[in-house]
Amino acid sequence: MRRKKDRSNGITALYERLSRDDDNAGESNSIVHQKQMLEDYAMKHGFTNLVHFTDDGWSGATFDRPSWNRLVEGVKNGEITACICKDMSRIGRDHLQVGFFTDILFREKEVRFIAINNGIDSDRQETSEFAPFLNIMNEWFVRDTSKKIKAVLKSRGSSGNAHTSNIPPYGYLKDPENPDHWIIDEEAAEVVRRIYRMTIEGKGPYQIARELSEEKIERPSYYLGKKGLGNHASNYDKENPYMWRGNQVTTLIARPEYIGKTVNFRTFKNSYKDKKTKRADKEDWVVFDDTQEPIVDEETWLLAQKLRQNVRKADPMGEPNVLTGKIYCADCGAPMYNHRQRKGRERIYYTAKGEKRTSYSNPADCYECSTYNLAYQKYDRHCTCHHISTKALKSIILKTIQETCHYVSLNEREFVYSLQEESAMKDIAVSETVKNRIERNQKRVHELDMLIRKIYEDNVIGRLPDRLFRVCLLIMKMSRTS
Repeated sequence: MRRKKDRSNGITALYERLSRDDDNAGESNSIVHQKQMLEDYAMKHGFTNLVHFTDDGWSGATFDRPSWNRLVEGVKNGEITACICKDMSRIGRDHLQVGFFTDILFREKEVRFIAINNGIDSDRQETSEFAPFLNIMNEWFVRDTSKKIKAVLKSRGSSGNAHTSNIPPYGYLKDPENPDHWIIDEEAAEVVRRIYRMTIEGKGPYQIARELSEEKIERPSYYLGKKGLGNHASNYDKENPYMWRGNQVTTLIARPEYIGKTVNFRTFKNSYKDKKTKRADKEDWVVFDDTQEPIVDEETWLLAQKLRQNVRKADPMGEPNVLTGKIYCADCGAPMYNHRQRKGRERIYYTAKGEKRTSYSNPADCYECSTYNLAYQKYDRHCTCHHISTKALKSIILKTIQETCHYVSLNEREFVYSLQEESAMKDIAVSETVKNRIERNQKRVHELDMLIRKIYEDNVIGRLPDRLFRVCLLIMKMSRTS
């Protein structure tokens, strides 16, 4: 017969946990009540060396909890010989994880496990028969709660009155009088405006990042972190306050929030068990206009997005070419590459009399068909070697502008009419957009009506507590009204 482990000198772990959702149940689930209940039970049944392990404010859906991790470490080290909790749901609400700890790890380490309210005691095998079903029901509670919270957040984010992001982007702050409204942080907003100006001037994200770093402009995470704000308020890098990155600049340039828009549902999780969020497709974003004061005007923002579509890198001349991405081959339609050199080519030759001579050519500055160039590098032939000097190209552009201005001066009425016609076409497109938005809103109103009916039913049969029901109902009615 296997010899039983001596538990007399081991620690009896009293585990308490309370999450925000459990707090809705009232005093019966409070940490103080749990501690008193566990101490009374332990003393009544002769347990000694009592040590409390408390996780206050931690969800049962995750097992990466500070005190729970210490408890598990004690079990693995053999220091803990008994574990007592109020009920199985205090251990967690994932039936697979709970089953691993209670049925595998605790048994392997001969740790006695007791869940008081469920009547489970691992020393009495017959009491554990229904434990798997209890764990499944506890997990169902989390799934159902997650589903309801997701519905409330969906409704809230679709209303246009709130941001699904709890943290405003760099350049904005929460309004002290209304947390759902953002106000401009002038110090950071000026940096944002400067980034847009530099983009329009033709500078790329990495050039902008380098200049900001050299001028010792605090990067966003450091600027927000030292104020106790942002995603990295507790773990921002204090050693490198000016270390801007090109991808940070790219992200800032692309944010529609800077022209007063609200963008909700950028990310999502397939399940509450997922640790990482996923990027949603732009088609799934919910965007609202004029929800906060813009930092840059829409014309500047749109121009910056257009310029960002064509990556302009600094060439050997030390500056990007303003025509990059705008010149295309007339035959194949591919972009034409710009070739520039700082110096011309040096050519050494000898005359018929044997005299050494040197000649110099002008620095190259021209455009060539990219299809031909790329194929030529692979010893293949596509298109032809179209070639035009930048000087000739600029001359053509200037001449075209002059001819256009001359035409407008002679045919002003006709030119205005053509502009009005183009504007009318745009108005038709806008009206179609508005019509589609109205149809989406009507569909959303119908969805909200169905959700309101569902939470009424859940409240009547006792699935949804009255307090949570009132909150959900208020948010949905506000969304429906908006």
